[in-house]
Amino acid sequence: MKSLKWNVIWITGASSGIGRELVNQLAATGANIAISARSQDKLQSLADEFANVRTYPLDVSDANAMAECATHIEANLGPIDLAIFNAGVSAASTTAKPAAETFRTIIETNYLGVTNGLSAIVPSMSNRGSGHISWVGSLGGYNGLPGAGAYNASKAALVSLAEASKLELAPKGIDITIINPGFVRTPMTDKNKFPMPFLLEPDTAARKIITGLAAKKYEVNFPKPLVWFVKFLRLMPYPFFFWIVKNGLMPKQK
Repeated sequence: MKSLKWNVIWITGASSGIGRELVNQLAATGANIAISARSQDKLQSLADEFANVRTYPLDVSDANAMAECATHIEANLGPIDLAIFNAGVSAASTTAKPAAETFRTIIETNYLGVTNGLSAIVPSMSNRGSGHISWVGSLGGYNGLPGAGAYNASKAALVSLAEASKLELAPKGIDITIINPGFVRTPMTDKNKFPMPFLLEPDTAARKIITGLAAKKYEVNFPKPLVWFVKFLRLMPYPFFFWIVKNGLMPKQK
């Protein structure tokens, strides 16, 4: 991969799936890459493959840990040019049998993991008037679907956050990109027991993400047929939306 303009990149959720593949591909650019996840062993095994990758284990739901991590990265490697907040979890959820712990865990990781990251790096980027912040949402963030209420709600929050942040941070010289993939083969999606149309491999997803980030796109989304479908659903009046979901997408009741 040709050299890109980032000198220091911070990637959370880097130990597996899309995050790990982003590290594999971005390491070839020559940038210094800081990788974070909860598993020190998995991070270290990845970092051992590259001279320009360093590990910073943390739990993204811990705001203080995120702030300290950002401080350590910049002290060791220099100003963070690009942050990719990729950490995420998923679990089946239903309000018919609500599990508070499931909802809380998903929100704390998927949504607060990003806002904790913003709190950690926006002041530094604002002071120097430059920086690029991105986070991984999901095409699921555009619609509430039965069986995925907690996950999709966390991703919907990230869509709204990106829309607000785009305009709030532009005057400070900070670019925002939200990454909304469809189904990508990862340890998280391996647990799914339902059809996953247009399933992509993580190396393909990572290439699309890097290309979009290099172009400073506001939204990077794929695959296009699924993008068009979920955005079409978003525009439907509720009677039509609920009919389509109930008759075509809703899991069968047992």
